[in-house]
Amino acid sequence: MADNGLVVLSNVSKSYRNVVALRGVSLELRRGETFGYIGPNGAGKTTTIRIMVGLLGKYSGDVTINGVPLQGNKEKVNRMLGYVPQKAAFQEWRTVDQALSTFGRLSGIPRSEIDAKIAATLERIGITEVRNRKVGALSGGTLQKVGLAQAIMHEPELLVLDEPVAGLDPESRYHFKELFRDFRKEGKTVFFSSHILSDVEDLADRIGILSAGQLVHVGTMEELKEQARVGKQVSIELSMDQGAMVALKKVEGYVSVDNIALNRFIVHLEQSTDLDAAIHELITELIAQGSRIRSISAVSPTLEQLYVNYLAKGVHQ
Repeated sequence: MADNGLVVLSNVSKSYRNVVALRGVSLELRRGETFGYIGPNGAGKTTTIRIMVGLLGKYSGDVTINGVPLQGNKEKVNRMLGYVPQKAAFQEWRTVDQALSTFGRLSGIPRSEIDAKIAATLERIGITEVRNRKVGALSGGTLQKVGLAQAIMHEPELLVLDEPVAGLDPESRYHFKELFRDFRKEGKTVFFSSHILSDVEDLADRIGILSAGQLVHVGTMEELKEQARVGKQVSIELSMDQGAMVALKKVEGYVSVDNIALNRFIVHLEQSTDLDAAIHELITELIAQGSRIRSISAVSPTLEQLYVNYLAKGVHQ
């Protein structure tokens, strides 16, 4: 394990009867990083998470957290991490205070400190008003916030979150994302899965793409772009269109063009194209056609585009 590795999965595989959920997954999480884990439904993301937090004990391979083997040390490991499942589940007849008190004790917080920890955590998440409400009376979004509260109350070094912003309204999503940025500043390691790829792109230092139980890529957005070899793109907005489609197709390295709105285009170019030369050529051709250019710039592919590309090509590490 590298010196900065907090979590290491080595050749982890898991099957449910005749269905293979994970196939030899090896992954290292670095201390203090935010890691986004993405893949289609059924790819094995939740299985990976349940293994990491000790909810699934029968698997092959090895998992260590902070140098401690997960198997045989579940209680010790659990105090190092906080876990938020896809749907937080609490006994509905209990109050939020009662539920968090129980989880606090299970996480090793001394009884004398639990009251203050609950108050501080609820304030941080912005739900102090629900402390004495019954769990069964809470909305789905508020329940998800309580789930995050139980995960961070004991101040773990590692947070493992399965679809943490699913079902949240835009304001709550924004608040959760700000909390994630705070966790990074505090040096916490965050591992989260999400179907909201824009959030993953916005938050993750590195990204893992899982397909059919196998990791097909692990790396930063820049590394993903480089290895995916997605063609380059240029965005163009015109104030006057005088045969732009004809002009755009003349540029060297041209692949295709999308007319995304009135007088707005995305030109797709071959991956090897010199962007500066292409943009100069596009400007020259458009002016020659009599079009007026309002803006023109290179466009980076989104995580969604790269993700689709990786899954379509079956690129492996």
